[in-house]
Amino acid sequence: MRAAVLRGVGEPLTIEDVELDNPWPHEVIVRTAACGVCHSDLHFIEGHYGIDFPVVLGHEAAGVVEAVGSEVTYVQPGDRVITCMSVFCGRCADCAGGRPYLCTSPSVRRNPDDPSRLTLDDEPVTQLYELSAYAEQMLVHENAIVQVRDEMPLNRAALIGCAVMTGFGAVTNTARVSPGASVAVIGCGGVGLSVVNGAAITGAGRIIAVDVTEAKLDLARLVGATDVVNASRENPVEAVLELTKGGVEYSFEALGRSETAEQSFRMLRAGGTATVIGMVPEGQMMQVEAAQLLMEKRLQGSNMGSNRFRVDMPLLVDHYLEGRLLLDEVVDRHIHLEEVDAAFDEMRSGALGRSIVVFDG
Repeated sequence: MRAAVLRGVGEPLTIEDVELDNPWPHEVIVRTAACGVCHSDLHFIEGHYGIDFPVVLGHEAAGVVEAVGSEVTYVQPGDRVITCMSVFCGRCADCAGGRPYLCTSPSVRRNPDDPSRLTLDDEPVTQLYELSAYAEQMLVHENAIVQVRDEMPLNRAALIGCAVMTGFGAVTNTARVSPGASVAVIGCGGVGLSVVNGAAITGAGRIIAVDVTEAKLDLARLVGATDVVNASRENPVEAVLELTKGGVEYSFEALGRSETAEQSFRMLRAGGTATVIGMVPEGQMMQVEAAQLLMEKRLQGSNMGSNRFRVDMPLLVDHYLEGRLLLDEVVDRHIHLEEVDAAFDEMRSGALGRSIVVFDG
């Protein structure tokens, strides 16, 4: 099968023929229909997070089941599915405790001594997040997929697999924004726009979007922002404090930068909660004024929207099909697999909207 392979930090992705192993008893082969171009993959391209090379990137995907292992009962060939990188075992302490998104059980992964799911010239290829969706097919554990309604377009369903689940879930699962609350969102890319849309669906009273690009702020208005702040023209913390006369109850950082994470904390009113969603590069530190913690301000992280994805993602599909979740508005364009490297170049330059790799068949 054809796949986009990354062979080293900073190198271009190359389209190569990668071999897929046969599915083990609890594994599934999915024919990839669509995969979003996500900033998380760019972190690995630029070396902000370590990974073994060669690797096939891509994780925000949807497709159709082609084959199943002997023990798989959840899906069958022909089922339409969304993938999720928070593959869960269902038995460990985190899964049993209601936090399957933190599962690290080796039972859903192949061991280093096992045959690799992906190979190139008979050598193992790293499978990013147990998915590797910049490929015509994916070989995944059955607990990395969720079945969705047949009427859901797969080129929109793919977005739910990462950006939407991450942003929407941060609102509803991690922070648990209450109706009528005040919210600030720093960064209006795919994840940030999902935070804005999620806050609007939840019934937040005031939603302030922060970005440095007017076009992205226009998109934020379209999906639910009540106010916008252009951080290239004014100090975002001062602007939010002024707009709210003292700070927001909830803030979200969706860029993955330590300085904007610090800003999200400084935007809070007493008793407020700042949630960092973006992937801040490994090794970076952030600082907050310790005395502010006495005002019961909280700083927390969110992993993939604290999801229970087999419950959450079908609900998000319902929201889309019923017109509440606005996905069409945030898609920039559809591209072919050969164009994915150029799409990352555009992302570096601050391109508007989400590019989606679509596959034939």
